[in-house]
Amino acid sequence: MGGGSETRPLLVIGGRSQIGCFLRRRLAETEQPVLAASRQPGPDTTGWHWLHAELPDAMPGWPPLAGIISAGPLGLLAEWLAGQPGLDCPLVVATSSMSAISKRDSPVAAEQALASALTAAEQRLQAVCEEQGRAWTILRPTLIYGAGLDRSLSPIARRAARWRVFPLPPGRGLRQPVHADDVAAALLACRHTESAWGQIIPCGGGERLPAAEMFARVWRSLPGAVLPMPVPAMAVKVSGWLMPARAGMLARLEADLVADNHMLRTRLGLQPRGFHPGADDWWPSAVADPG
Repeated sequence: MGGGSETRPLLVIGGRSQIGCFLRRRLAETEQPVLAASRQPGPDTTGWHWLHAELPDAMPGWPPLAGIISAGPLGLLAEWLAGQPGLDCPLVVATSSMSAISKRDSPVAAEQALASALTAAEQRLQAVCEEQGRAWTILRPTLIYGAGLDRSLSPIARRAARWRVFPLPPGRGLRQPVHADDVAAALLACRHTESAWGQIIPCGGGERLPAAEMFARVWRSLPGAVLPMPVPAMAVKVSGWLMPARAGMLARLEADLVADNHMLRTRLGLQPRGFHPGADDWWPSAVADPG
């Protein structure tokens, strides 16, 4: 167990995702051979071989693996693995999301459905791995940033940089953004940490701060002159009424969306960085080159 021999390849799923960008960098510093499954393969580099694949059905046959590291869709991973009882792979480490918890009680039906789907996928992956005799770990990251590929803070930052105006909403709810590189480090640490196997591990950033301060730090990280525009609390409420699809997100401005990093520290020995973003965190070209 523990990932098998280092001469076996490690299968990476989601190598072109925001977490995958940093997995590539970290694995490039090791001698671990990697097979990367992706719908849009990148160029091969030393020790890293891309294969065209798509979960759950368009996957090639795999040789004996050191393990699977997945930053891809958890439900599709579980579905594919359920049909692979003979795959020689001792360990699966995958990402879910803290949305499995934070969106359970959302006023938006689509967000409730997302939380239910994530929880079901987590349970399915656990059951499949245990039935097939594989060790497993699932990470639940909070709000991820750092590669310019997220759909939360990066679009806000780029839009503000283009328009030269940054709407600053109020919000006393605590946030704990986690850098994609810290999630990548946690995924890799799980491979060799037996006390992390069979666990769902919350994975938040190293700092908790009010939502209003989080947005303010994003604004301060932008290059050039960007005008801050405070948004009154009443305007936020009206926006929720006028745009029901955003009602859940706006309501959560006053809710704490944080993770308990106790297992991250005590089992993996990791302490993620605080939230001090730079302009490069919001544009994909800074880190997304697969070479």
